[in-house]
Amino acid sequence: MKKNMKNIGDIIYYTLTSVTTILIFVVIYVLFDFNLFLSLIISIAIGAFFIYKQSLNENSDPSKKLKRLSPEKEAFYKAKGMSKEEIQFFRETMHTAKLKLLRLEKNLNSVSKLEAIEKRNNTIQLAKSLFKGITAEPNRLHEVDKFLYVHLPSLTDLTDKYLEISQHEVKNKSTFDILDESATTIDEMCQLIAEDYVLFKSDDFEDMAIEVELAKKAIERDNGHAHSIESEEL
Repeated sequence: MKKNMKNIGDIIYYTLTSVTTILIFVVIYVLFDFNLFLSLIISIAIGAFFIYKQSLNENSDPSKKLKRLSPEKEAFYKAKGMSKEEIQFFRETMHTAKLKLLRLEKNLNSVSKLEAIEKRNNTIQLAKSLFKGITAEPNRLHEVDKFLYVHLPSLTDLTDKYLEISQHEVKNKSTFDILDESATTIDEMCQLIAEDYVLFKSDDFEDMAIEVELAKKAIERDNGHAHSIESEEL
C-alpha cells in the first residue's frame, strides 16, 4: 500500500513538473518575447532541475546512508592489517549488500509462493549468517565475490520483478507461466546462496549437496529466528 501511494505521488509530482515546464515555456516565449529555441532550452532546464531535486530527496533516506566509522571498528579493521582505502571499500561493499539483503528479506516475505521458497532453502538465515561472517573476517572479502556481486543482487532483482508481475491486476496464461519460471529461477538462486554459505563456512566441501542440506538444518536448529543485521556496525 505504501509503495502504491509512493508511486501515485511520483506520478502526480512528475505530471505537475511537466505542466509547470510547459507553462514556463509559454510565459518565456509569449510574455518575454524570447525566441522559440531559447525558450525551449530554458524551460527544459528548469524542469530538469525540479526532477533532479526530487531525486535527491528520494535518496536522502538516513537509514540508507553508511554511518560514520567508530573508533572501535576502525581499530578492529587496522588490527586486520587493512589500509584506509581497503576499510572504506569494505564498508561500502557491505553496506550495499546489507541494503540488498534487507530488501530481499522483505520481498521473500511478501507473497506465499516466495515465503515457501525461502522456508525451504532457509535463504535469509543463511545469507545473514554469511553476512555476519564476512564482517567478522573482512580479509576474506575476495572469497565471497559471487555472493556479493552476482548471487545476492540477482536474487534481489528477481524477487523485485516477481512481485511487480504478481501485482498485475489482469493476468493471463503467459503471465502465470512467467511467474512459474521466475519462481523456479528464484529457487535455484536460493540454492546458490546456500552454496555460498557452505563455501565460506566449511573447509571440507567435497560433497556440496550434502553440505548444503546440513547447513540448512544446522542453522535452522541453532537459530529460532533470522539473524538481525540492521544494527550490524560496519
